[in-house]
Amino acid sequence: MTAFLLSGLLLGLSGGLSPGPLLALVASESLRHGGRAGIKIALAPLLTDLPIILVALLLLEPLTDRRLPLALLHFAGGGYLVWSGWQSLRFRGAALESLDPAGALRRGVIANFFNPSPYLFWLAVGAPTVLAAGREGWPSALAFIAAFYLALVGSKVLLALMMGRTRPVLQSAFYLALMRGLGVLLLGYGSALLYRGWRLLSAGPFSY
Repeated sequence: MTAFLLSGLLLGLSGGLSPGPLLALVASESLRHGGRAGIKIALAPLLTDLPIILVALLLLEPLTDRRLPLALLHFAGGGYLVWSGWQSLRFRGAALESLDPAGALRRGVIANFFNPSPYLFWLAVGAPTVLAAGREGWPSALAFIAAFYLALVGSKVLLALMMGRTRPVLQSAFYLALMRGLGVLLLGYGSALLYRGWRLLSAGPFSY
């Protein structure tokens, strides 16, 4: 369970701090109306992601006992995390002037629901991890999901509170260092998934 708990924290923290439509809304709402307004936007994934998770699990569950599809899932997830890690390493700070204005929680829900990132994450990484954790026991699967959303939403809430008080948070040296540290961890995690996929491909005849 500990491994899945740590994985959830890492992936949630990376998703929560990475620039994107929802973070833009959190930032601009916090800067215009204070941290409490930004927190409302930060809570949007708790309202939008459940159907995404359920659909991803239903689509992928029949494939988890078949070695070739499982290997391809590992490659997809590993590639997604390596790309995310590389983007974090290349991060130079978010320009606050380019952030779109936010209105309310409703706009945060709409932005997150139509943002492709949650769909890509849950299909390539999240759902396969939940299914793998489920084979160990349902507490491990719940621990991964709980840790993921604690870090995802919690990190955005903290950013909202900080941006409600000081403007240049997204360009600070601490934020840049944190993003690059997460990038290194994501590269390692993604490489591990790619290695597991290669091991599955090289283990002998496939089961379909």
